[in-house]
Amino acid sequence: MNTPMRAPNNLTNAPLQAPSDAPLLCVQQALSWAQTLGLPRLDAQMLLLHALGRALNDRAWLLMNSDAPLSVEAHQTFSQFVQRRLTTEPVAYITGQKEFFGLTLQVDKRVLDPRADTETLVEWVLSCLADVPTPHVVDLGTGSGAIALALKHSRPDAHVHALDASTEALQVARTNAARLGLAVQFHAGSWLSPLTKGPMFDAIVSNPPYIASDDAHLASLTHEPLSALASGHDGLDDLRTIVRQAPHHLKPGGWLLLEHGYDQAQAVQDLLGNAGFTQVQSHADLAGILRCSGGRWPTVK
Repeated sequence: MNTPMRAPNNLTNAPLQAPSDAPLLCVQQALSWAQTLGLPRLDAQMLLLHALGRALNDRAWLLMNSDAPLSVEAHQTFSQFVQRRLTTEPVAYITGQKEFFGLTLQVDKRVLDPRADTETLVEWVLSCLADVPTPHVVDLGTGSGAIALALKHSRPDAHVHALDASTEALQVARTNAARLGLAVQFHAGSWLSPLTKGPMFDAIVSNPPYIASDDAHLASLTHEPLSALASGHDGLDDLRTIVRQAPHHLKPGGWLLLEHGYDQAQAVQDLLGNAGFTQVQSHADLAGILRCSGGRWPTVK
């Protein structure tokens, strides 16, 4: 499950209504209009491309056709998209898709919007498994399937399992797996509890809920499922559960790798160390924030 511990885009001073009669005469005027309301340029570009029925990565087309006129229908559709974004609805929910680790995922309000920060976690898992033949991996709280599918795509030989307590989230993940042609085994249930008779894993990975239940950031994340965001008074309840359960499902030398909040690295390292994990460490995301922590289960002597 993906969720950031950071402030949302600065849209608080923008009007909440996008007037349907805004003077959107051409592509460049449309983008300029959206930016004057407070949208970042990239958001405006993606929403305009979606309104025009073009691929979201086709920003070069916007530059080459900056003087192209908008139809009335495209004008109205773009205005509606802008209004939705100004209420902090994620761009991914408006467009119905999100790029993650080179894959295009279908997403909606049943799952969290996958963040680029989580790619740090995927890269770490892959590095830990680089020398492991046909590894067994499980992704806990898979949501849209982002982590599990990225791992399977990068390591086709891996046996990848994915779990989620939300049956609606599993529907999204299974749809993504089928569309991408990636064979992942999905399970319904809370964390590792459904796998009492399952395989032992070379790596357990999770991006669980980690926001404190009274955190002010939740007010800006109302479009996303609360159950995938908050985790007790300090945000660590689900992380504690995973750390407690993981040793019963890891092979000797297997890794437990976890995403967490921007200020939780030391707390998660302490949980791992107290549970008996070795080589406990944290990795930074692209912004230099310690975003993931993990450790290795001791090998049998």
